[in-house]
Amino acid sequence: MPSENVFVEEVLDRLRESGESSVRKMFGGFGIFHDGLMFALIAENELYLKADTQSIPFFEAQDCSAFSYSKAGGKVYKMSYYQAPESFFEDPEQTHLWTNRAQDAALRAPRKPKKSKVK
Repeated sequence: MPSENVFVEEVLDRLRESGESSVRKMFGGFGIFHDGLMFALIAENELYLKADTQSIPFFEAQDCSAFSYSKAGGKVYKMSYYQAPESFFEDPEQTHLWTNRAQDAALRAPRKPKKSKVK
């Protein structure tokens, strides 16, 4: 298995054909952003793509599982990110298709209002 940073670079190389993406370290993993919106994450050398009610059926049809984590006390939290299917890594057209699905889901996601600074 490649080191985490090598895997991140491999993912970014694949994403370049679908537009410019940036990466930020987050919570022990990496967030992948396009136009300021997070559409993917990498955790433990696994790529997860943003999903919503419109795109989850595509992930489930490929037997892709949702990203989840647990906090102290054992409670498990499931997030709206699903494993990228194998085809994402095997075919540039599939990379583009799945990237677009994830970016579209990120665009449809409700935005949290920015907090204003009190003077």
